[in-house]
Amino acid sequence: EWTMKTSVVFLLCISVFPGFSQGRVVGEDETGFAECNVFFPGQVPPEGFTEPFHVKICQQYNKKPRFATLYSTKDKIPLYSAFKYTKPAQNEEENWLVEPQIDDPENDLHEMVREADIVGTVANLGANQALTSDYMGSGYERGLLNPSLLNDEDFQMATYTLTNAVPLSPSLSKSWHRDIERVVEQALVPHCSKKDHLYLLAGAIPSSVRVKGKVSVPETLWLAACCDAPEGWSLGLVKKMNDENSLADLMVGELEKHLLAGVHLFRGNCGEDNQSQEKTKAIRQAVSQIRSGEQVGTSDNQEAKDSGLVRKVAGIIATPFIKLLELLIYVFVGLVKFVFYFLWLVIKQVGGTVLNGIYSLWNGMVSYLKAISMVLISIPYDVGRVIVNIFLGFLQIVQDVAFLTYRILRIPVGFVLHLAAFPYHSICAIPSVLKDMATGIGGTFSLVIDATATLLHGFYYLAGHIVKRFVPKGSSDD
Repeated sequence: EWTMKTSVVFLLCISVFPGFSQGRVVGEDETGFAECNVFFPGQVPPEGFTEPFHVKICQQYNKKPRFATLYSTKDKIPLYSAFKYTKPAQNEEENWLVEPQIDDPENDLHEMVREADIVGTVANLGANQALTSDYMGSGYERGLLNPSLLNDEDFQMATYTLTNAVPLSPSLSKSWHRDIERVVEQALVPHCSKKDHLYLLAGAIPSSVRVKGKVSVPETLWLAACCDAPEGWSLGLVKKMNDENSLADLMVGELEKHLLAGVHLFRGNCGEDNQSQEKTKAIRQAVSQIRSGEQVGTSDNQEAKDSGLVRKVAGIIATPFIKLLELLIYVFVGLVKFVFYFLWLVIKQVGGTVLNGIYSLWNGMVSYLKAISMVLISIPYDVGRVIVNIFLGFLQIVQDVAFLTYRILRIPVGFVLHLAAFPYHSICAIPSVLKDMATGIGGTFSLVIDATATLLHGFYYLAGHIVKRFVPKGSSDD
């Protein structure tokens, strides 16, 4: 509960600071890091980081690309950030941001925004990336891979994004940023003839240790530098998490063996095979001096050292006042938060009561109007139904009377009709009977004649047959 309250207070504090950083998650259909390919030698990003949870982000500020980041949604830390050295700004202003599209690709926010501005508006916020609450009370700081102290004002403000941060202990974070600053400014920049051709990759190797079971704590921090000026060279640095004073320099090819299999950080290792041995020796010697705590350079660096000492002493003196100011701000923000929370509860309670009363009144009015409307609508319906029933009853009575009358009149009417039809049928039958009698008599007479003729024909036939049988044949004359 304390961590959540502290996180809310912190978000309220940072929301009042100006500044706005923009970033863009690079889609699969785009080559490399899109506009941020300029931060890689030959505009070719490192190869070999092919896991599906590796997300490419082109970090922008004021709609201009500032550096590129490869983010692991599984470990919730960046695997590397690619940038160029620019003249550092004098003042640093922390204003932490998040990338909404990592958690919710369907939202309308295509640029990086302050975490406080999107709490509760972005779906699954924190599912694929670390949030401020993941660091609060954990004992770890949000260590920047791309250090703000190596960037000018615009670039510096763009580095304060949680997609550029890894969990580091306060002492290790301070040691890492101090070593990076000194190595870049004192060992790398002086040996690159064209400052704008010095490409830097700062990365982290995740471990199984996780902050609050979510954000991976790096087991190793590393830096790879490439100067692709006419006399190209490259160099790698490694710092172990278990030894904040460690700082090993090695060739880029050796550094790649500590990373994932098949990883190539620079195209052609940035001329590592052909780089000057003398230049490599000079760079490594400068790194060795930095590692041993010596100051590289002459008067300018001495002035820088003196200035740094003055700033350090001033920081020690000002620390109690800063802490007191932070405490006062914390108490003030807590009081403001309590007042707003109390007012919100009062408004919520009163508003809820009023809204419930209005809702109940509205429901009563709607029910009353609905009941009256149903009664008014049913009146003409019932009247019409009664009229129809009366008409149908009248028709049924008429039908019954007609049917009864038909039944009563059917018997005498039928008898009279049959009686009237008797003479007609009797008289009309006499010709038919006489005709039938005449036909019978004629038939009998004709039958007698036919029988007599048939009998005589039979006798004739028999006599002729006997004559032919017994009388001898004669001549034709006989």
